[in-house]
Amino acid sequence: MVTKQSAAKLAARAASQDFAESFAPATAPDEQARAAAAELGVQPVSPATASILSFLAAATGARAVVELGTGTGVSGLAFLSGMVPGGVLTSIDIESEHQAAARRAFLAAAIPTQRFRLIAESALNVLPRLTDGGYDIVFADADILESVEYIAQAERLLRPHGVLVLNHAFAHDRIGDPDDEADDTVIMREAIEAVTASDEFLPTLIPVGDGLLAAVRR
Repeated sequence: MVTKQSAAKLAARAASQDFAESFAPATAPDEQARAAAAELGVQPVSPATASILSFLAAATGARAVVELGTGTGVSGLAFLSGMVPGGVLTSIDIESEHQAAARRAFLAAAIPTQRFRLIAESALNVLPRLTDGGYDIVFADADILESVEYIAQAERLLRPHGVLVLNHAFAHDRIGDPDDEADDTVIMREAIEAVTASDEFLPTLIPVGDGLLAAVRR
């Protein structure tokens, strides 16, 4: 039963979430990337999620970031804005059309081409070829059903104190329903368990967008 008091709390919480999502002002390249996402049917990270990605890149002094799921460049723009000058984003996506839109967004933001590397291929084919311990952040926003494999690869790729970030940790707001047995919900539960059970990671859940699972490699 929803009381007036609980309804008021829910409304206040929703207003706070809306405030957080509108906290960081959008840039013209970001708006361009989001418009391209709408045209192509891509779900970009939320504005608050993008703000956190920029924050993490800046806080870690990131020089090398791996992104699984380029989309149209919304999250890539966020990382590149927070990385150190000369830092390089390696972004992987099976959809070359999406990456073409991301490239346009990066160039609109006056980001030099040597600062981003776009690879149109399956993430699980590319990750084994990347350098062990060579990355400050691994961000997964690709196939949820491959999340556990992404975590295993991130453990190898991240330097000590590097950060793993997994988007859709709330599995489209179904993670808290114990009766939900959809494949992506089950896999996300397994991914969260894999990170929390690992001695290699110190994890936290960040309640923005569809949820971020972030973990520091010890």
